[in-house]
Amino acid sequence: MKEKTANRYIEAIGRRKTASARVRITESDKESFVVNTLDVTKYFDTTDLQVVARKPFGTVALTQKFEVSVKVQGSGTSAQAQAVSLGIARALVLWDEELKKKLRNDGLLKRDSRAVERKKPGLKKARKAPTWSKR
Repeated sequence: MKEKTANRYIEAIGRRKTASARVRITESDKESFVVNTLDVTKYFDTTDLQVVARKPFGTVALTQKFEVSVKVQGSGTSAQAQAVSLGIARALVLWDEELKKKLRNDGLLKRDSRAVERKKPGLKKARKAPTWSKR
């Protein structure tokens, strides 16, 4: 599915908890990574989150450079970084199907579906019961 058209982007969606990231990658001669109109180093302030967001590129070690544009919303920054990572991995698979095995072996194509459990009536939280008193 490699298209050699100029300025044609490949789009994919990544999700985690309530975070949703729309990722667009474009083949380019220079590298750039923009998240919600900010540079990735400004949006994800810790290096750990930056590493999580860029992990698919490190896994496949491409010689090709990409311009990455991401719109992300919802949840916290950690879940957003994981959503961006999933979106990039899915976009890279659309760009080159041969990368799928490498990305899958590193667990980057698996959607983490864990989310907060809902609060039940009569309880303080999802499972925490009020303190029992004898009288």
